[in-house]
Amino acid sequence: MKANIFGAGLLIASIAGGANAASTIGLAEDAPVDPATGISLPAGFKATVFADEIGQARHIFAAENGWVYVALRRPVDGNGAVALNDSDGDGVADNREYFAAGMQGTGVAVHDGHLYYSTDVAVMRWPLPAAGAPEGDATIIAEGFVPETQHASKNIDFDESGNLYVNVGAPSNACMREMRKKGSPGMRPCPLLEKYAGIWRFDAAKPNQDQMADGHRYSTGIRNGLAMAWNPHADALYMAQHGRDQFASFFPEMFTNEQSAELPSEEFHRLSDGYDAGWPYSYYDHEQGKRMVMPEYGGDGKTESNEGETPLVGFPGHWAPNDMLFLNGDAMPEAYQKGAFIAFHGSWNRAPLPQQGYRVVYVPLDADGNVSGDWVTFANGFAGPDPVMSPRNAKHRPMGLAEGPDGAIYISSLMSGGRVWKVTYEGN
Repeated sequence: MKANIFGAGLLIASIAGGANAASTIGLAEDAPVDPATGISLPAGFKATVFADEIGQARHIFAAENGWVYVALRRPVDGNGAVALNDSDGDGVADNREYFAAGMQGTGVAVHDGHLYYSTDVAVMRWPLPAAGAPEGDATIIAEGFVPETQHASKNIDFDESGNLYVNVGAPSNACMREMRKKGSPGMRPCPLLEKYAGIWRFDAAKPNQDQMADGHRYSTGIRNGLAMAWNPHADALYMAQHGRDQFASFFPEMFTNEQSAELPSEEFHRLSDGYDAGWPYSYYDHEQGKRMVMPEYGGDGKTESNEGETPLVGFPGHWAPNDMLFLNGDAMPEAYQKGAFIAFHGSWNRAPLPQQGYRVVYVPLDADGNVSGDWVTFANGFAGPDPVMSPRNAKHRPMGLAEGPDGAIYISSLMSGGRVWKVTYEGN
């Protein structure tokens, strides 16, 4: 597949549109941070701190019943999720109810009248309540995922035909024979591709499906596609993955620290049934605009690969894309209505250089799902004013994205006690 590749510069993109369209999209790199919210947004947008100190927030979903559901990385009082509600319409939640006792997870979504929630090893659901948190035991929908210590988080989304999609990350850097050991070669064929490193599809309504017995491996070659969403405009699944680490530490003769900080690209793909993104045999280099052979498989940073697909966009390395959102409503300017919002929460592998990411970006797409302009930063300032040398030092790390029934965009962070922002468009 050949695709147009757009640069990773932080540009202000001119977009033509109708009366509801902004003449430009994106945020200048030096845009001031709102001291009340701690983030910066493009002109015409306003944020409120919707909820604070809720726990380590992961993915979120804003339901039609007026409640925002948040999965938690660590339980709060034994509960792995929280439901939030703003009863007086001031942009700040004044009700919270914790649920999912004994669990912790990443994915949360509403589909066909049910609230879905994913732990590292299962996806389950409850009937969506009229208000507040669900009660009673959840019904297991998909299970059999192997417990792992890295890249184990399961994120979820749905298409419009009743299918559930689950990302199954690879517990590996580059499918090396010995885990993260310098000089260890990559395995070919990579045995991890059988159960990991892909997107599995299930029947969203059928209980007790096993990953391997009942699930369908929809796409493969994806190291960890935590940012995954169904595009309702193009009727297709999109994904941005976490690229591999440690080029400079494992291959100093091939990569400088500066090169290793930028590579490999964080890849943004449009998926399809049978799609192979290329991991672990290849990676994308956005500076050269090519897929390259992975060093563990004989690459030298210069040899082009014929394995894997060209992404729609290659973002700078180690920004860590963790969620994706396509809007359904028309409350936002027209230029933002069909593209992809991606939350990058930053990683650790740009050291000894400062870490980067910690922002929400927007990729313009047309009605057919093709990239139609350069990606831009939509929200920034999350990490704080100082250079971030370790992710632990970031004040906030964007994690989840959701669209409310009123068209507002919600952004979650797992740092500083956990926070959710509500972003609305107020006009120019």
